[in-house]
Amino acid sequence: MVKRSAIILFLLFSGSLWAQRPALTRADTLRGSITPERTWWNLTYYHLQVRLHPGDSTLSGSTAVHYQITSPWQIMQIDLQPPLQVLKVEQEGQELPFRQEGNAYFITLKKEQKAGQREVLTVYYSGKPRVARKPPWDGGLTWGRDSTGKHFIATSCQGLGASAWWPCKDHMYDEPDSMLISVTAPDNLMDVSNGRLRKVTSNPDGTRTFDWFVANPINNYGVNMNVANYVHWNETYAGEKGPLSLDFYVLPQHEAAARKQFKQVPQMLKAFEHWFGPYPFYEDGYKLVEVPYLGMEHQSSVTYGNGFRNGYLGKDLSGTGWGLKWDFIIVHESGHEWFANNITYQDIADMWVHESFTSYSESLFVEYHYGKKAAAQYTIGCRTLIRNDRPIIGPYGVNQSGSGDMYSKGHNMLHTIRQIVDNDAQWRQILRGLNKTFYHQTVTGSQIEAYLSQQSGRNLQKVFDQYLRDTRIPALEYRLEKNQLQYRWADCVPEFNMPVKVKLDQSKSYQLLQPKTEWQSLKVNNLVELRADPDFYIMVRKID
Repeated sequence: MVKRSAIILFLLFSGSLWAQRPALTRADTLRGSITPERTWWNLTYYHLQVRLHPGDSTLSGSTAVHYQITSPWQIMQIDLQPPLQVLKVEQEGQELPFRQEGNAYFITLKKEQKAGQREVLTVYYSGKPRVARKPPWDGGLTWGRDSTGKHFIATSCQGLGASAWWPCKDHMYDEPDSMLISVTAPDNLMDVSNGRLRKVTSNPDGTRTFDWFVANPINNYGVNMNVANYVHWNETYAGEKGPLSLDFYVLPQHEAAARKQFKQVPQMLKAFEHWFGPYPFYEDGYKLVEVPYLGMEHQSSVTYGNGFRNGYLGKDLSGTGWGLKWDFIIVHESGHEWFANNITYQDIADMWVHESFTSYSESLFVEYHYGKKAAAQYTIGCRTLIRNDRPIIGPYGVNQSGSGDMYSKGHNMLHTIRQIVDNDAQWRQILRGLNKTFYHQTVTGSQIEAYLSQQSGRNLQKVFDQYLRDTRIPALEYRLEKNQLQYRWADCVPEFNMPVKVKLDQSKSYQLLQPKTEWQSLKVNNLVELRADPDFYIMVRKID
């Protein structure tokens, strides 16, 4: 059984801290919906310039927002969270008026906005950003110190939103095609952000500016800055698309431990390129960066704080022993490069698209390196973490996720679907096909559901309704009357019809049963107990 301490850690990791929100407000709608002030323009490029002032924990800078007009409109919504403030907005040398409503700034454009045109405006800002209370779940800026007393600074903002530290179009449906991130910090520190380092400029005021260019589309919360006294080394991985650069940044006092632990990165890439297809960001490379919190899936700049040890802070969340053979943060957060950064939800209500697949990726990593039986044991072991407290899919349009069960329950749902498909080669092609079909796209959960049904050749809608939209574990009820087995699905959505593998005799083989919500009968011989394949996440209940 999993230790209670490990369960608590996992529930924190599931995002339950920031998912427990008060009653919905207009601010939630402005943050979580595609408002009229957002929908008329397509984001194409950002240039974020930010200067850190560690002495007083403040930021100052600007965001140049490049966009293409899809339909004429004269008001644009840009988001920035207090206590940061927008100082001014300019377009073509003209200062633009704006009004603030909570985190939203509504900018009135003076130039006529014509469909098809490409334009740019620049938002200038400053202030003291929200300090992360328990990063990465309750995020913001972490203004830390390393063991030598030097600054150790990092951002983390999923759920909270990137507007916690820079002005942006803070909704997940729209991503820039590329981005330049310019971070200025004291010259005894280094910034590591997303993409590739273009140049470092020494400034007369005792600072340095680091320019990082992201060549691929990137979601808002995936943008990060990590500022510390880093040491750096690099390697090259021979991947499916050719040489992939691997860069590692850690504090000097942790270099020896990191060089040993980070040898797991090629193992992770080998497993995930097998299951999901090529790493999605060859142009930007892969980085693993030490930070003063547990870690997170920042695109091409994965952050790490797991203490250079296997498991989740040294714990095995599955309670099986398999979770201690690899570093949870390296595997899980890197898995998000495929599911979160390559395939990105449009609305956080569909966060399961990120977390269910990435939690399932842990099992696939185990399978690749230790075998199918070990992977199944790991998956089944993670069921002790499932709470079945509320639906996995949250309310749409208000920036609110569903239950933290999107991790282990979503993981087990996908494992169950694999049993329904019952063809490992086909299942692997479905997973690879997802990352090819939705390459660098934002998606709805319904698109992913439809794809899995289409590619599997099975209507999986009731399966998704049961595990994503309902809190009950489906129960296979049965009763025995002489040589007749009567069976049905209970505790389920209407017309639930998921096939399940069961043992109907004393042999070791399972056979497929097609229960419905109505009682059905089947002739059996000497059956004492109906046993279901444990790879299906269900309950079996005998009715006397």
